[in-house]
Amino acid sequence: MQMPKHSDEAKEHFRSLVTDAPGVEVKPMFGSLGAFVNGNMFAGLFGEDVGVKLDDAGLDELRVIPGSGPFGPAERPMGGYLSLPAELDDAAKTAWVDRARDHVATLPPKVKKPKK
Repeated sequence: MQMPKHSDEAKEHFRSLVTDAPGVEVKPMFGSLGAFVNGNMFAGLFGEDVGVKLDDAGLDELRVIPGSGPFGPAERPMGGYLSLPAELDDAAKTAWVDRARDHVATLPPKVKKPKK
């Protein structure tokens, strides 16, 4: 599985799309970045693509927007996530990222596994 490279500009752009909120953090993940709320990932960067985790209604709504599509490696896209269309302006992308955060914030907080 080939992991795409992403630029420092793409990382900074991703960070700029994530609104500060309680329990939210952006951190490295598999050589890329992920945005988490209460330990659960709600958005990620894969190459230059920004992906968001949404409920079924949100996925259906995003899926019909031209340019959206699977998120992650082509051989194994991430379930429950879709890539945002590159053509969307930053305000629209931020709105989708916020929507993903609000959805994932309803999930139980991720409990860290004890170190062995």
